Amino acid sequence: MSHAAPAPLLIATRESRLALWQAEHVQALLKSRFGLDVGLLGMTTRGDQILDRTLSKVGGKGLFVKELETALEEGRAHLAVHSLKDVPMELPDGFVLAAVLEREDPRDALVSNTFASLAELPQGAKVGTSSLRRVVLLRALRPDLQIEPLRGNLDTRLRKLDEGQYDAIVLAAAGLKRLGLANRIRATFETTEMLPAAGQGALGIEVLADAGPLRAQLADLIHRPTWLAVHAERAVSRSLGGSCSMPLAAHAVWHGDQLQLSAALGDGQTTTRPLLRVSVQASVVDADAASALGEEAAALLRAAGADVYLAAT
Repeated sequence: MSHAAPAPLLIATRESRLALWQAEHVQALLKSRFGLDVGLLGMTTRGDQILDRTLSKVGGKGLFVKELETALEEGRAHLAVHSLKDVPMELPDGFVLAAVLEREDPRDALVSNTFASLAELPQGAKVGTSSLRRVVLLRALRPDLQIEPLRGNLDTRLRKLDEGQYDAIVLAAAGLKRLGLANRIRATFETTEMLPAAGQGALGIEVLADAGPLRAQLADLIHRPTWLAVHAERAVSRSLGGSCSMPLAAHAVWHGDQLQLSAALGDGQTTTRPLLRVSVQASVVDADAASALGEEAAALLRAAGADVYLAAT
């Protein structure tokens, strides 16, 4: 008796060039690792459609994720691949993060056709970014800069720079590197200058919580050091009631078996307020310990006055 070949798995993905690269990367991994037949279901999300307002004003990060989750729920796709920094800290009921892959460069990059570094930018230069985190961190480094909103996918952002709308823009180094655009990077910010967003540079795979066999298979793709680091980072935001309108940075690095987590919080309304910065370290062996480290960092931020900053958002 012949068994029918299993139906292909479908990955729900946004249709931007970077999102497709990420989905194809996971597609290739699933094929090479497990011999699975995997297709792509391309979709346009609300986050891709609304380009005239900043994300924090129209509903935040979840805008890039919602339609993909609906496709999973309706059985039109089996898994969704996301840039982890776009994934809300609290997933809706019935959804889980099944795997996080090894992180690419987590840093922010300065892209400019004229200037080779942040220091070279003239007084009052126009810098594009739509991330509140980048706004407050840039202000801390260069209060004189004119920071303007910049929405759209990676190609759109680069085009706006090339058209002369900005002197420089700030983007995630990971996206540029993944698309073979590393040559556009003029300078990479060290994490000590510009602390990355939680999960920056890491890819997450989301599935329905009840997709048992698929979850078990995807668990094999987990890159453990990245998985634990991003758990710690995301826990800071979750503990503070994390939203897109909160300029929070959280980044964890390993020193042996010790995970060192740094976090910084600015005020989304009064972006000239000084940044609150904390750093904690612990031996981390599992996701619970990682989350506890994130909660400890959040508690230190509250002790430093975070509630006043958060009340403004």
